[in-house]
This record gives sequence, C-alpha cells and structure tokens, in this order.
Amino acid sequence: MSTNHLPDYYEILGVAPTAPVAEIHKAARQLSEKFPEEVRDPDGNVAFRQLMMAYETLSNEQRRAEYDRQRAQRRPDILQVGIQSSRPNLEALNGEQLLYLLVTLRPPSAQNKSETPVNLALVFDRSTSMRAERLEQVKSAVRQVVEKMGSEDIISLTSFSDRAEVITPATRLKDKAKILRQLHDVRTTGGTEIFQGLQAAYDQLRRAPLGRYINHLVLLTDGHTYGDEEECLRLAQQAADQGITISAFGIGTDWNDDFLDRLVAPSGGRSAYVARPEQIVMYMREEVGGLGTLYAQRVRLKNQLPEDVSCNYAIKLSPFAQPLDCSGEAMHLGAVEGRAPLTFLLELKVAPQRLGGEVVIPLTFVTDIPSLQLQDRAFHYEQRFEVVTEAEMSPPPQVVKAVEMLSLHRLNELAWQDFEVGNTLKATRRMDWLATRLMETGHTTLAQQAAMEKERLISMDSLSASGRKQLKYGTRALLTRAITLTGNDD
Repeated sequence: MSTNHLPDYYEILGVAPTAPVAEIHKAARQLSEKFPEEVRDPDGNVAFRQLMMAYETLSNEQRRAEYDRQRAQRRPDILQVGIQSSRPNLEALNGEQLLYLLVTLRPPSAQNKSETPVNLALVFDRSTSMRAERLEQVKSAVRQVVEKMGSEDIISLTSFSDRAEVITPATRLKDKAKILRQLHDVRTTGGTEIFQGLQAAYDQLRRAPLGRYINHLVLLTDGHTYGDEEECLRLAQQAADQGITISAFGIGTDWNDDFLDRLVAPSGGRSAYVARPEQIVMYMREEVGGLGTLYAQRVRLKNQLPEDVSCNYAIKLSPFAQPLDCSGEAMHLGAVEGRAPLTFLLELKVAPQRLGGEVVIPLTFVTDIPSLQLQDRAFHYEQRFEVVTEAEMSPPPQVVKAVEMLSLHRLNELAWQDFEVGNTLKATRRMDWLATRLMETGHTTLAQQAAMEKERLISMDSLSASGRKQLKYGTRALLTRAITLTGNDD
C-alpha cells in the first residue's frame, strides 16, 4: 500500500500517536467488545479486520516504528476526503443491490481560504414582469454585494429583457459610488431573452485573465426565456470549460426550474427558488459570501466505476442541495468553500456478486486550487467491499438520514413525472404518500403543500406552478438540513 493511502490506525483505535502500549491494548479490547460474537471474523468483516490490523501493528514495537515512519512520509492531501458507506460489505446475491456512499470534501485544516480575487458578473432580468418590488429588491441585493467586495475584486453588472445592457463594464471596485449610481437608473421593459444577458455577462468576465481569479456568474430571472434555451446551455458548457461557475435564481413561480438546473449543471453551480422578493438579498449574500472563502473550484469526480457497478442517482447535499449528472465522463461537483464542506450522496447499483469476491469503487477527483496555483490536480481514493454470505447492516446515522430525505425528494420528483406523462392516478397516490411521510417526519408546511396538490389533482386534474417549486426546492432543502443537523464528520 502506498503511503498516500495508508490507513490511520491511530484514528481507527481512537488514540493519539503518542499513546502507550497499555492504552493501545485497552482501546482495542473495548472496541472489539462492541462487535457481537458472530461477526468477530477478520475474514468476513472488514471493520473488524481493520481493527485487528491496527492493534497488531501498534502493539508491536518494531511494526509500530515502521508504520510511524511511513505515516510521517505521507503527502498531505490537498483536500480532506471522508467517505461513509451504507454497509461495510456486500452480500452474495443473485439480484442487484443498492450501495450508498456519502462523500465529504474539505480544505486541509492548515489552509481553508483562498487569497485569489473574485471576478463576478451579475446579470438580472429587467423585463416587464419584474415589477417594481422585484427589481428594487434585486438592486438592493446588488448594492450589498458591491459594498462587501474588495478593492482587488472585479465586478460587472448586466441587465436584460429582449436585449442586454451592460450597466457596469468589468471593473475593479475602487469607485463603488459610481457603480451604484449606474445601477440606480435601470427600469423594467420588454420580454425575457436570457441568452442576451448571459452572453453579455460572459463577455465581461472574459475581459479579465480568468486564471488569476475566481470566476462566477450569477443570473436572476422571473420568467421563461423564449427560443434561446439551447444557446444558453451551449454557453453554460463553454463557460464551465473555462473555469466559470454559473448560479441561477428564479424569482416567483413563472420560470423554468428544469432549465435552470440544466444551466448550472456543467459548472456545478446552484439553482434556487426565491419565493418572495425580500429573500433576494439573503440568497445573494449567501452566494457571494461563499466566494470569499473558496478553496477549491471545478471539482470533478471521474466516472470510473467497474462494469458491475452503475450510478443510479447522485445529488449534492451541502453547502446546498443540487442534483448531479453522473452520466458523463465526470461528475461536476462545483467548489469547496472554507466555511462549509462539499457533501454529496451516490446511489450505486451493484450487479449480482459471487461469494468471496471483492468490489472496488474508485473515486478519482480532479480540481483547481487557486491559492496554490494548481490546475487539474488529480487525487485518488477507493472503497473496497468484500462479498460475504450475510452483509452487516449498520449504516452511519448521517447516511441513514440522507437516504431518508432523498427518498422524500425523489417521491416528489416521481409524482410530477407521472403527472407530466398523463398518469394522474399514480401521481395522486405518490403525492398522498409524500404528504403522509412529510407529516410523519415533522415537516408540516411541506406536508400541507403536498396535501393541497393531491386535492388539486383529484378535483382539477392539475398541479400548481407554485406547488411544484415549493415542494421541489423544499425537499432539496431537507437534504442539506439533514446533513447539517446530524453532522457530517467522518
């Protein structure tokens, strides 16, 4: 085994590297007693075998000295990676089985904040539907962003309707008063063509040398774009390829949530539902505040699963919930901030396995670290699962809670999919079940919304645009909350 992937036996036993032999003996005995007699088999229980290996290594003077030497030579990882699985091993079955991996990425403890300046483009809808209150809240949010950014950061402001207007060309924030004066005169007019705004904002971002900045584009809109969706998506992919992250916020209920999800997916950005105009300021504060603590960007997980394992579903849980596309060459995870870990959940489908075999899940991450001037830096982890007669089922609490909340989110997704293909009866049943499960788990407001949508299906054979977004983004928020409340330390 290479020193880069050397197991931390001290961590397994829960003792300090300076612990005396007597403490090693005591810790190993106490931990082994937690395993029932029937699973104290190093050959069939991976966790018990790791415990025994840790004890045998650290209780022997010569083996411990060699282990300490190798441990000291380990290269410190540029990202801390924690992996929790729903089970320590797999069963020898004739059918498929599901395996969940909860993965957490953090900056190294010694360095969790980037000194790299920000190159930010804010592009917002000024179409007629952005009535006075919405536009004024957007302006207020932009003002707060301008006030909080540093003098070495770059900002550009663009508004759009059926054409784009660059209000403030890309500039360093040395004269904030001038920028705010330029913002003041924006008025609502025209229809909604998002591509015009995105293209203008993208052009402004590219006026700076992208490699020297954290590059981020934030879109705010309250409507559907007309006839230019594919152009927008092509531009989003182009921006992602150049290290530009896109986030998008939909205001009210008359915008296309699936389109915004697809727009932010290539760069691992965020899409969010702004139910009330006064929430715009909060969302913008959160979004731009994260850039100030960014450590790693363009984090990707390569799709290198073995032939007998497939990715059934993937979703980011924190710092915000966002579906992930695991069908391409790499999964785009977004950025790792210093203020919160990046956590995501993989649902893997494992083909039938034979007793005595082993399934290896490789996890190869590729990322840029602006503060270390590293680009496309790769690092590799792997999880090994032995195939046994009867698998131990004792998933960590964080995994249990994440999977429970994921089931609610997907139940809502399936109900809407059934409705869209005309299967109203099946959609009604799913919505009824969703309302029941939400109520049982204490999420009363969402449960009431699901119950209202069920009744709407029964009486009107329809679902509401506001209900769609409240349930979609509300159940996403449950995923983030589940990780936050249970903790995601490994």
